[in-house]
Amino acid sequence: MDTATTIWLRAETKPMEARSALTPEHVRILIEHGFHVVVERSTQRAIPDEAFATAGGEMVAPGSWNDAPKEAFILGIKDLPIGDEPLHHRHIYFGHAYKHQKGWQRLLRRFVQGNGVLLDIEYLVDEGGRRVAAFGYWAGFTGCAVGLKAWAGQQLGHSPVVSQLKPYQSKDELVRELNFDLKQAEQITRRQPTVIVVGAKGRVGTGAVDLVDAIGISVTRWDLEETSGGGPFREILQHDLFVNCVLVEKKIEPFVTMESM
Repeated sequence: MDTATTIWLRAETKPMEARSALTPEHVRILIEHGFHVVVERSTQRAIPDEAFATAGGEMVAPGSWNDAPKEAFILGIKDLPIGDEPLHHRHIYFGHAYKHQKGWQRLLRRFVQGNGVLLDIEYLVDEGGRRVAAFGYWAGFTGCAVGLKAWAGQQLGHSPVVSQLKPYQSKDELVRELNFDLKQAEQITRRQPTVIVVGAKGRVGTGAVDLVDAIGISVTRWDLEETSGGGPFREILQHDLFVNCVLVEKKIEPFVTMESM
């Protein structure tokens, strides 16, 4: 490996996007393996700039990736700022172009004109064809958390049941707040919510189950074996929260219908 290889973590510009493609721990590990890691400062990233600086990242101004060395890998999560300027670097992020999403031709034209490269995270795979970066686990973890916050808010009479969602610096912070909400709701209901996760063995389902386990609530785990007969399933309606983590690639019988409800 070329010890001069630069990973340039850009500041996200999409509104409400507080995630980071690298954590400070990732920065430390990359540096230990000989990479040069540059981190753009960000006011909307959930992880504070100081944590990246402490890990050894070279801190630079947001949006300065345009002036990065041409051989640098520009790393992000969501969309680049909209424009028509040619793109000269190698960009790693969710490009949302190869499925012909809105604006895909305009985006790819920028790479062609600038002789740049788009390494779309969604399409990066290992030798066995498996994706090297699968974000589904945390979708299940946080999605299940939002569902439980909504249930707690409903019991507590909140309007709206969930206030504007905010980013958390760690899963422990999220779990602590969720536990507080649920304990307040339990004082009214005198019970904990019941949860069923369908697709519990997949990446998304594993994340949802792990969230429920982290807060100490029992969970019903369903997967292919339980759903192979086709819905609707009355067992789902015996739970307060139904977390659907199934990847549907063809039409199937619905798990829940208006009639079954």
